[in-house]
Amino acid sequence: MFKQNVKRYALEKNRSVTKEKEKEKKSIIINTNFLSKHMKKVYPIGLYKSCSPLSLSSSLSLSLSQNSNDSSLTTDSNSTTTPLDQKIELALRLISSSSPQRRSSSEIVPKNVQKLAAASPCPSPSQCPSPNQEAAGSRRCNWITKNSDKLYVQFHDECWGVPVYDDHQLFELLALSGMLMDFNWTEILRRKELFREAFFGFDANNVAKMGEKEINELASNKALMLAECRVRCIVDNAKCITKIVREYGSFSSYMWNYVNYKPIINKFRHPGKVPLRSPKAEIISKDLLKRGFRFVGPVIVYSFMQAAGLTIDHLVDCFRYTDCVNLAERPWRHV
Repeated sequence: MFKQNVKRYALEKNRSVTKEKEKEKKSIIINTNFLSKHMKKVYPIGLYKSCSPLSLSSSLSLSLSQNSNDSSLTTDSNSTTTPLDQKIELALRLISSSSPQRRSSSEIVPKNVQKLAAASPCPSPSQCPSPNQEAAGSRRCNWITKNSDKLYVQFHDECWGVPVYDDHQLFELLALSGMLMDFNWTEILRRKELFREAFFGFDANNVAKMGEKEINELASNKALMLAECRVRCIVDNAKCITKIVREYGSFSSYMWNYVNYKPIINKFRHPGKVPLRSPKAEIISKDLLKRGFRFVGPVIVYSFMQAAGLTIDHLVDCFRYTDCVNLAERPWRHV
């Protein structure tokens, strides 16, 4: 009888031990699931994606530090510890002892930022320009890019949008704007000095006197790359300007009269808002055509108005906008 009781007691003890083991396994699974959920909050990666023991321990230690107040992750020193708990505690001690030698992610990020800053135009906050300095140095209209030609950038920074009152300069800009049908501004600006030399500094009186021989010579000049019709157009327009000078006193008075001797100031913020033509340009174009001018459509006339400062079309955030507006608000400076 006593032996049977001993056997029953042993069987019941084994069953209780197996039940306790199953409970421990379930608790381990629950804890690992809990840790993985919390580590997804800390890092978007899971433990199963890391095969390095160092990365595993670092992510584990970080997740614990982020959830140190969670009761499920704290252990009571007075409670009984299983061999598994002892291994976890030993691993955490090793991690904590080696953590000062390794850098955390918060220490690595600033150095990476410093590397990026060193590669950027502004290497340090002290060297970064203020908004005014940045506007004066680099903020331009959006159509000026890093790949833009230096002559085109210089034309934008020094000439485009500046009110022009000299007859020779106005004639030059009108002729150059007409060439936009065949070339772009960069190609035109590269040959600007050649054009000035060929057309007597765009003196309308001298250009109007050019004969067939001179026209043919300019048309055959490969450096100018101007067709004969284009040369004749400039000569004919010079003759029309001389007539306007006799009527209005100057070509400048005639042109600026259309805008009441004050530039039109626009406030465009996006390049898509800048028009190719305007109602004022259409009015001027019609009158020029009536007077015998050639290649003076509304689009060409509006390009001329932009270049000569009759209209201010610099974007608002361009550093030249304020400069040109200040020049535009001054009294009419025709001489």
